Amino acid sequence: MTDKKNLSPAILAHIAQTLNLPLRGLCAVIELLDDGGTVPFIARYRKEATGNLDEVQIRAIEEQLAYFRELEERRETILASIAEQGKLTEELKARIEAALEKNELEDLYLPYKPRRRTKATIAREKGLEPLAAYVWAQQAGAEPLEALAAGFVNAELGVATAEEALEGARHIVAEWISEDADLRKTLRQMVFDEGVVISRKAIDAVDEQEKFKMYYEYKEPVKTIPSHRMLAIRRGESENVLYFLIEVEAERALALMRRHVLRQPGDWTPQLELAVDDAWKRLLNSSIQAEIRLELKRRSDSEAIQVFRDNLYNLLLAPPAGPISVLGIDPGLRTGCKVAVVDETGKLLAHDVLYLHTSKHGNAEAAPKLEALLRRHNVRAIAIGNGTASRETDAFVREFLRDKGIAEIFSVTVSEAGASVYSASEVARQEFPDLDLTVRGAISIARRLQDPLSELVKVDPKSIGVGQYQHDVDQRQLAESLESVVESCVNRVGVDLNTSSWTLLRHVAGITERTALNIVSYRNQNGSFRSRMQVLEVPGIGPKSFEQAAGFLRIRNGDNPLDMTAVHPESYPVVEQIAESIQTSVAEIIRQPQMLEKVDRSQLSAGSYTLDDILAELRKPGRDPRDKFVAPSFHEEVRTLEDVQAGMVLEGVVTNVTKFGAFVDIGVHQDGLVHISELSNRYIKDPAEAVKTGQIVKVKVLSVDARAKRIGLSIKALSAPASQQAPRKQAPQPPVTLNDKLAALSNKWRTRA
Repeated sequence: MTDKKNLSPAILAHIAQTLNLPLRGLCAVIELLDDGGTVPFIARYRKEATGNLDEVQIRAIEEQLAYFRELEERRETILASIAEQGKLTEELKARIEAALEKNELEDLYLPYKPRRRTKATIAREKGLEPLAAYVWAQQAGAEPLEALAAGFVNAELGVATAEEALEGARHIVAEWISEDADLRKTLRQMVFDEGVVISRKAIDAVDEQEKFKMYYEYKEPVKTIPSHRMLAIRRGESENVLYFLIEVEAERALALMRRHVLRQPGDWTPQLELAVDDAWKRLLNSSIQAEIRLELKRRSDSEAIQVFRDNLYNLLLAPPAGPISVLGIDPGLRTGCKVAVVDETGKLLAHDVLYLHTSKHGNAEAAPKLEALLRRHNVRAIAIGNGTASRETDAFVREFLRDKGIAEIFSVTVSEAGASVYSASEVARQEFPDLDLTVRGAISIARRLQDPLSELVKVDPKSIGVGQYQHDVDQRQLAESLESVVESCVNRVGVDLNTSSWTLLRHVAGITERTALNIVSYRNQNGSFRSRMQVLEVPGIGPKSFEQAAGFLRIRNGDNPLDMTAVHPESYPVVEQIAESIQTSVAEIIRQPQMLEKVDRSQLSAGSYTLDDILAELRKPGRDPRDKFVAPSFHEEVRTLEDVQAGMVLEGVVTNVTKFGAFVDIGVHQDGLVHISELSNRYIKDPAEAVKTGQIVKVKVLSVDARAKRIGLSIKALSAPASQQAPRKQAPQPPVTLNDKLAALSNKWRTRA
């Protein structure tokens, strides 16, 4: 965050109005943030102060606060610069102090900025500014303009004729026009409202896969062009396939400028009209275009980052299978399938290699190995990475389980996006210094099934593969935004203080990477934490850090039963008051939450919002807010793109949601696209209204293009009235017994998890 500079009442009122928030809550949030409060802590434990503002609203306040504090710093710099030049009038100062946008502030500063040598500068050096001032003033003088201009002819200064004097004066006037803040604002709005983005294929461009074909001759209004199309055009430009410009009707701009500049007719009018034309063509058009291009980039970046945020949020909060022993498989063809077994806590028990696809005898040789691992380590689930050879490996595992009559183990395909990044990371090297990268990948796949959040926080969010043009957007903004999502998810779920890695602990509110490492070190030296208060003994954790973090740390089977809940230690006296009021103990309330029905709220010393949260938590102490785990079921006879046919109805998992639709993994290495128009029978503006990342969906195959590796899918085709649906071709059905087993196991483990 920037310097804790107090914002003016006008800015605070503006933020409150922009975000549609009460001023009292806004001021409370700013005060809490300035006092070192974190967003998750404020949202969860300071509801009385903020008026129950949620995390989204508080993060919006944090962003606005940073923006306006930067604006204030820039405002002070500008005021000081103009004052130093001796040109700061009261009127100009008032306008600068009233500016609420960075563009507006820079427009006001433009005439006073240090500038490079321009045509207007040269004209001033020739002594032509008084002539320009006469033209600009539009007030008749004692002599005609041409006679006045003749008086500025000076061979020594390089002004040979009256026409040259007038031309120089026009250059100065054109610069004044281009620096008029009000005019720039009007033109900027006009270009934004009426401009058209036009993209064309660059001469001699090479686009072998025709990725940008639809943009070879393309146009769309600036005002409505979606972020994904703008980002696609920009990427095409960066790859030298496309170029784009913003087209605006020049006469509309010139008419606006003339109305703004021309106040009354006279012999100066032709000169002003020429200056207006010059200002637009030479100065303003390119400048305004650059500003609009930048604004389009910012808008597209923000929307793309928001899509990435939403996808990451849903992915991180995907349902965990829970603390069960898992065998993870990182599939491979030539190098074999790397296998790793982890126990209920994610600890590595064994690893091996299965050469399933290297010879015709591979399966027969691998089966005994696999069976031995499953039996020896009491494995309850098999997680298979969804990379190369995934479907073939999945088929082998399912057939193996069926042939061996092993009904108590279920198998599921797991996204391995980012697993290779983790395998080569410093975190992985610290965890498993003596293991090969591919074995680390298998471990990560197994752990992802147990708890996606705990494992995915070890990977740079940009490598998880749920973004839209993530390499094209502002990388600093993206990193900060995604970090806030990770923080939000980790604190929403809570962290087990005695089992969590430092990579997970570092995302808890108030805990830094160093203090996370200190917690693990303390735990290793002193054994498990028995209470939250014990955390204060960890080096680097003081009262403020403890205040922010304590409510999000969980201790199971500790000295105080409240330590396993989201009740903050500062509210323990309230819980004790509740227990006393119904004549029981805190431990008994945890065991029998139905006793809370007898509580008289009016007798308790806590605010309404805080009390609501405490009672809700006591009714379901330590409850995981994530959904229950359900394993997706890919069709056994659909393993490659060649197996997919139009008309099939398949089950899949949503892997990515973009502004134009959703990508669905149907188990053939190539995700299919459900275009936004095929997501729902009702009109939706955003695909996120219909689906989310990680959701299991049924889809109908609309089209398959094997050459382009594109699959068109529909969800709405399956929800339309039967009379409106075209006859559909069903995929061949797998053996009923296996499907029944998998469904039953999925439900069984979902309940246990």
